[in-house]
Amino acid sequence: MKKYRWELLAGIGAAVFVLLLRFGVDVSPVLFGAAIIFVLKMILDGRSPMGRRFETIGAAPQTGGDLPQITFEDIGGQEVAKRELVEALSFMKESSLSKKLGIRPLRGILLVGPPGTGKTLMAKAAANYTDSVFLSASGSQFVEMYAGVGAQRVRQLFKKAGTLAEQRGKSSCVVFIDEIDVLGAKRGSHQGHMEYDQTLNELLTQLDGIDTAQRVQTLVVAATNRADILDPALLRPGRFDRIVRVDLPDKEGRLRILEIHAKDKPLADDVDLEQVARETYGFSGAHLENVLNEAAIQALRRRSPEITGHDIREAIEKVMLGEKLDRRPTMEERKRIAYHEAGHALVAEWNRPGAVASITINSRGSALGYIRQSPSDDQYLRTRDELLGEINVCTAGALSEELFFGQRSTGAIGDIKQATEIAKQMVYAGLSPLGIVSADLPHELLHKAVTDIIRQQEEIVRTYLLQHQKELEAAAEHLLQYDSISGDQLRNFLVTLAS
Repeated sequence: MKKYRWELLAGIGAAVFVLLLRFGVDVSPVLFGAAIIFVLKMILDGRSPMGRRFETIGAAPQTGGDLPQITFEDIGGQEVAKRELVEALSFMKESSLSKKLGIRPLRGILLVGPPGTGKTLMAKAAANYTDSVFLSASGSQFVEMYAGVGAQRVRQLFKKAGTLAEQRGKSSCVVFIDEIDVLGAKRGSHQGHMEYDQTLNELLTQLDGIDTAQRVQTLVVAATNRADILDPALLRPGRFDRIVRVDLPDKEGRLRILEIHAKDKPLADDVDLEQVARETYGFSGAHLENVLNEAAIQALRRRSPEITGHDIREAIEKVMLGEKLDRRPTMEERKRIAYHEAGHALVAEWNRPGAVASITINSRGSALGYIRQSPSDDQYLRTRDELLGEINVCTAGALSEELFFGQRSTGAIGDIKQATEIAKQMVYAGLSPLGIVSADLPHELLHKAVTDIIRQQEEIVRTYLLQHQKELEAAAEHLLQYDSISGDQLRNFLVTLAS
């Protein structure tokens, strides 16, 4: 009946339109108004490009479907986060036992961590683990320029999740909201734009309205790397009951991630994934996947059937610093860069033997040359001596230039910034001569403490370079000849030179 009513109205509208044209009436305002009404209706219904649909994924494979099957076994490097998430999901999976013990199922789980650590994968694995319908949306999909649209989309999302679960015969659904900080920021932080606050208010209402006793249980999983800006009302118990940290993987986690992504890649015998895991401290899962992908691209360029250790080393440096550039410094500049990097390398080896992984004077990214150090192991605390050693390495490049060319260059700007930041850490950690200081330390006092620390270390490094001037000059000339050398080659070269 509804269909025929719309057809009748459309026919009447067309007839009126023809009559108006027949009598010479200007119908452009009518057309313009009708177009606006049509566009607004499409947006509110969520069917236009501006009103994007939410992604729907069933956890279990449907007949004839090609849905991705992501399990917790496919996610490496997040053992602690996985255990915590699985424990929270067990309340949904074993609902009958939870009811006997009087446990209220969780309504929301917030995944917090840096980009690329696998938060979205963990949400999909959660839906698979609980055999739930999975509905995905990003924070930016809710907020538009039209008032009330965001709140309506929140209602649509929760309603659609329950409807899909019933249609597919599921007893639970997982609603995943990526980048929730877009719509979950503290209310009042968006000056002059109340649409954000209205959308957040609706989300809070929907979270409160989740009835854990109803036939279809709804679990909201959200992800963010800016938990500090979220509204406190969003994080209280009864809404997001659990906050799961999804941090950067440690060495064992990185090795597990590399093994997962290397399954379908032909690796040469000289590839040591454990060594790669050791050299990629601070890399996320996404970075590690990209390292192996870039290494495969390197092998393809060489028409090689295998990925070699050299390919992986090149890929690590590309991920860290960017692609090699066609910059062609003058001969005088190349010589200065070589002495600069040789200074860094010698002091790094003096500070921690075996630290240097590679040295190059080829431009890559914003660097005219660089040395890459591999940490001996993951380190979460640093002592005063270790921090001073890092400052020594930072200052060595500029001091090497000064020793051989009589003056420093602007190439040491990045080193100076890094040395300054390390010295500030020492001051605020109570590792400077000032002892324990407050956070509101006067700027003049902080400046003096930082400069004193750096100048003292410069004197130590200058003395060392003067004593090893012969090795420094030979290492720089070696770099000028070969452009780049590995850490092992540098150490062998220095041993040969010493003998």
